[in-house]
Amino acid sequence: MTEGSPSTRRVSPFLMAVVGVGIAVAVGSFAVLDWVLAAFVAIVVLVAVAMVVMARDWDRHDSYEEREQARALRRKEKWERNAGARARDRARWEAHQARKADRDGSR
Repeated sequence: MTEGSPSTRRVSPFLMAVVGVGIAVAVGSFAVLDWVLAAFVAIVVLVAVAMVVMARDWDRHDSYEEREQARALRRKEKWERNAGARARDRARWEAHQARKADRDGSR
């Protein structure tokens, strides 16, 4: 895993405070408001908190060039790994073409 991956990164105290306040507001709204209005407030607050939590590492990802470089390396490794199979296929194709040329030449 790379440094800063989700399993090794610590949660910031500010984020924990935002989540705590959001949950408190959502729950507290039921004590103060009518249940319909409280449900609306709770949904809005919880969606906003979820968006904050999910967006906390929005800019911590590989760039397009880094992803494409990794993809190119994987493709190159696969190409090298399958070189033997391609050589066998090429030999079979050439043998087939030779047989076909002999068969067509004998007619």
